[in-house]
Amino acid sequence: MTVDYEDAALRVLREEGKPLHWTVIQDLALQRGYVDPFTQRDIRKHLLAALAAAARGGAVVKVGTGIYELPAPAE
Repeated sequence: MTVDYEDAALRVLREEGKPLHWTVIQDLALQRGYVDPFTQRDIRKHLLAALAAAARGGAVVKVGTGIYELPAPAE
């Protein structure tokens, strides 16, 4: 079941529960079948663009060079 790139990244971050480098997010998304290299082209480019957009929108937080995590829950 493939999903869009932002959903794939968010799923991986939720499942892992810790900050991850985008390469790890990509590898896990591929392993878990969230993205498909045979039907989706330029995965690296699209995943990085989705992570950047998600960071701008507040869905993820960039905590270092290429490292993303979910925002802290609101209290």
